[in-house]
Amino acid sequence: MQVKVKGCARDFRTVTYDVERNTVDLIEQRLLPHQFEIYSAKDYVDTARAIRDMVVRGAGAIGATAAYGLAQGARAFSGNRLDRFQRHVSEVYETLKSARPTAVDPVNAMNLVREAMRAGESVAEQQALAAAAAEEFAEEDVRHCAAIGRFGAKLIREGMTVLTHCNAGWLAFVDFGSATAPLYAAQQRGKSFHVLCDETRPRSQGATLTAWELAQQGISHQIIPDNAAGHFMQRGKIDLVIVGSDRTLGRTGEVANKIGTYTKAVLAHRHRIPFYVAIPLSTIDWGLRSGMDIPIEHRDEAEVLGAWGVLPPRPGRSSVGKRVYVRVANATSGAVNPGFDVTPAELITGIITPVGIFKPRELWSNRKQLQAAR
Repeated sequence: MQVKVKGCARDFRTVTYDVERNTVDLIEQRLLPHQFEIYSAKDYVDTARAIRDMVVRGAGAIGATAAYGLAQGARAFSGNRLDRFQRHVSEVYETLKSARPTAVDPVNAMNLVREAMRAGESVAEQQALAAAAAEEFAEEDVRHCAAIGRFGAKLIREGMTVLTHCNAGWLAFVDFGSATAPLYAAQQRGKSFHVLCDETRPRSQGATLTAWELAQQGISHQIIPDNAAGHFMQRGKIDLVIVGSDRTLGRTGEVANKIGTYTKAVLAHRHRIPFYVAIPLSTIDWGLRSGMDIPIEHRDEAEVLGAWGVLPPRPGRSSVGKRVYVRVANATSGAVNPGFDVTPAELITGIITPVGIFKPRELWSNRKQLQAAR
């Protein structure tokens, strides 16, 4: 997608891999929408930290980052002994896997990279194969998101209002996004529509990231408080809901996504508003049998007890103000901060995939088609 930097529009991807420098280069999402910077992770530990600390976030983006991080860690190994190399790669894998436990994309991405590496007969060959496989995963993510856009665009009618939750845009993937891909495709087809962005507390990814993306793209939108969605649904002001997913169970159609997604699904069901989930195929978990088995990440209570923002710039010093954390809550109170919730299949109208739109419980019966498309 294009980003306006210092008045000029340039093409960027959320994550890229610099083979020569062996760095994973990421858009620093914690600084958006106030600053646009690229963060270069110098080694696989730094890359895992960037995933954990949400320099980069979103299913496809952390999947590609983990794939690149595995290649990065593999290429950092010096020596010729395959047994030592494989132990090193396993350590890299576990470090990256543990960074964000709820999302399945990083595991799926790294498994694909490790599978490709097995064809190499030497350390050097496996290192080269790792880099190539990681790059292919990123390219696949782009292709899948573009296809999601083509299938999802038909859901968007002229003049409708679409609700989003959190950020499942191109910042959450390598490019295009999942939940936003139908919006971008509909815009390209000349459709006029409006988007309401849930602010998505506690990290406010809807207010900071989705709104920033839509502003860059010139799509009509407004930010609303998380608790206002029901109000607008009750008054007929929302026509469609599209969200993303960090893990979708292929057996049951249950969806784990940013905390608050389940609430929006219940509200949409109550008001008979179509509720769609947009996913690349790397987000499907074919193994787990119940959404209750999905590990739910609990994040630092500081995210709930306060907020990050930017102070006004000091005259004559900088065009960008200092980024600061401000405590909002009562000083002696603690908080509980689950990062995700699970939405049952019966609340989901359809799942938009790169090969078509399915009812949630149709994923399992169509698994051969979906797995073959990987």
